Amino acid sequence: MAQWILAGLTLGLGLGSGPLAGQTLPAAGGGNLERLERRWNELDRQIRALDQLLPAEAEPLPGERPGTPAPPESRVGPPASAAAPGPPEAAIPLPALALPQADSLRQGQLQALSLEQSLAIGFANSPSLQARREEVAAALAELQSQMGTYWPRISAYAAGGTDQQSTSFFSPTGSGTLFAPSSPFFIPPGGRASFNTNANAVAAGLQLRYELLDFARTPKARAALASLRSTRLAYADALRRLQLSLSESYYQLQRADQLVRIREAVVSNDLLILQDSLDLKQAGLVPRLDVLRRQAIEADGQELLIAALAERLIARRRLAAQLNLPPELTPVASDPIRLQPRWPLDLEDSLLASYRDNPELEALLATREALLRQKDAVAAGLLPRLSLFASAGASANNANSWNVRVADGGCCGATVATSLNTYGSDWSVGLAVSWLLFDAGTTRGQALALARRGAAVAQQYAAQRDDIRLRIEQAFFGHEASLARLVAARRGVKASLEAFRDARLRYQAGLSSELDLSNTQERLITSLVQRLEATVNVNVTYAQLLRELLPMPTDPAAPVPARLQWGP
Repeated sequence: MAQWILAGLTLGLGLGSGPLAGQTLPAAGGGNLERLERRWNELDRQIRALDQLLPAEAEPLPGERPGTPAPPESRVGPPASAAAPGPPEAAIPLPALALPQADSLRQGQLQALSLEQSLAIGFANSPSLQARREEVAAALAELQSQMGTYWPRISAYAAGGTDQQSTSFFSPTGSGTLFAPSSPFFIPPGGRASFNTNANAVAAGLQLRYELLDFARTPKARAALASLRSTRLAYADALRRLQLSLSESYYQLQRADQLVRIREAVVSNDLLILQDSLDLKQAGLVPRLDVLRRQAIEADGQELLIAALAERLIARRRLAAQLNLPPELTPVASDPIRLQPRWPLDLEDSLLASYRDNPELEALLATREALLRQKDAVAAGLLPRLSLFASAGASANNANSWNVRVADGGCCGATVATSLNTYGSDWSVGLAVSWLLFDAGTTRGQALALARRGAAVAQQYAAQRDDIRLRIEQAFFGHEASLARLVAARRGVKASLEAFRDARLRYQAGLSSELDLSNTQERLITSLVQRLEATVNVNVTYAQLLRELLPMPTDPAAPVPARLQWGP
């Protein structure tokens, strides 16, 4: 900030290139000189106040040599040259519900990957894509469940058990004159009897139920089929999104690598120029101001290099997260920056091709169809249902009685069997009709809600259609602009490089000031970064256009091609 204030003050006072530049202020004009000194004192006071807001520099540790800091590369990780070549032999991610251990987090193995290898690993390991596959499998299972309603339901049943009971008889009047006293069935008045019985029973059979007439069955099956198609199309669109996301992350990693190379070259060049400035100052050819300015520029270059190295680490970890790599692996871009060609289609053809067989739009249509079929299934709940039922089974029972006792002449003892086995079978068949006559509008309200949701999906289709057009136009215009910017950036780099060479030679010969050299160097760095940004933007916008037109399989079991360029 102090540099900006000093620059503004210099420009405001006209000391940059006017007659006072590089000269001693005359003694005349004392009022102007006093005002200038007061401004310098005020500026010095403000700079000191600002400097006090920052924490003081830490004292060096015992035994530590003050001076040049450690190289930035040693602070942010190993160099890319230490990366293992080729795809990893075992890029098996952690289980879905597992957390990494401390040892795996401390290990920092670099793995060089190409863009095609990254796409292959991402298609295989992506958790979001695996979740889409699970949704497709769930929708397929739901369809199979609905198709099963066209078949009868057959179930088997079996039951068995045992129980024990005690029975007592008492006849206060007896059998009267019905039987003679000598008859075994004669019961005297007040006769009593009791016994215990243990019964064992078992029963088994088959039951069948078949819906002969069900108006909700077909709409439910069609809704499940539409839901399956919607999930398959959503899976294909997720493949498009993942390829775009991985391509953008890979291109940004290439950008970060190249930016680090630029910053490293700048720092190396700053150190050389700083040494030249020190040599020229010792020879009395440049003032101390040039040396101080070069030291500040070299420190600023070190700071930008550290930031570029940190940005590269972030880009690596971002790609590793999208690839779902094991925690001990860190990807490194092995592909050099290759410029994608000009997009082969014009804007109108790109728009028409993006609307044709677009899984994003087709998924919305399938979702709307599923909602409408669900509405029909709910409305069919108000119609009658006719079912056929049938059952057949067999049963067996064994009863044992013991501890038979009589009192007061006995009672009913002749009817007690000490052991009795019973066998039987049964079957039944019939028709059942059910018809919901009144539910206070519950069914009608559910059907109306599903119809409204279908109308909402139709509006989402319209919004998505407009959004696709906007994405196509933004990517198309950005691609064309990036190609044009790249042509201009290449010219700028060429001119800036020649200008920097001339400025450095002139500075070493004492024919140019250090300020001219600094401005020329800054212009060269800006040109290099602009060329890098334009190149990466060409590739990114190409990937964005490819995302809207890229054909992808809807079957999770089908292989996924990694197409990096558009072809008919």
